[in-house]
Amino acid sequence: MKFFIDTADVEAIKKAVELGMCDGVTTNPTLIMKSGKDQKSVIREIAKIVKGPISVEGIADDAPGMIKEAEEFSKWAPNIVVKVPMTKEGLKAVRYLSSKEIQTNVTLVFSASQALLAAKAGATYVSPFVGRLDDISENGMKLVADILEIFCAYDFKTEVIVASIRHPLHVVDSARMGAHIATMPADVFEKMFRHPLTDKGIAQFKDDYAKTKK
Repeated sequence: MKFFIDTADVEAIKKAVELGMCDGVTTNPTLIMKSGKDQKSVIREIAKIVKGPISVEGIADDAPGMIKEAEEFSKWAPNIVVKVPMTKEGLKAVRYLSSKEIQTNVTLVFSASQALLAAKAGATYVSPFVGRLDDISENGMKLVADILEIFCAYDFKTEVIVASIRHPLHVVDSARMGAHIATMPADVFEKMFRHPLTDKGIAQFKDDYAKTKK
């Protein structure tokens, strides 16, 4: 399973890369805003650190506008993936961009039917937003399972990026289902390392070691 970091915080990305745990990065306009930098400069900075896919999102509503943005984004680095919204216009753009070998990530996917349409349009990735579904009392992980079952049945090459991850259990469930990628905020990534029994065990071993030195 690949781990993407869902952030535009360059320092957080550097830490994940140093651990060998960052296979790619996803961003959106909100994350770019939080970085305090303009989109082009922060994406180029990330591209110097990360060799894997970097998802970049535009704001156009129609296919021609999305295509124009995508063609511009793809000039910034060779590993750029263009995020496209799950709309009719978005899938028109995906179809065109696929023919031009520009990678796409269809985002804001909330149903298996949407994921199926995106795969048929030629999307490189689809991003079901599990946390947002959980927030409204729907089962986000059930959606991931449904998408994976469909993609496997028809041998789609589109990969599933489990997005809107709220906690480590989302990552574990995604891995158990065979999802290709989990993209997570830096704080969720940090939580995956931790367990109170690990901390307790380390403290105990240190205490016991200290007693042997008396």
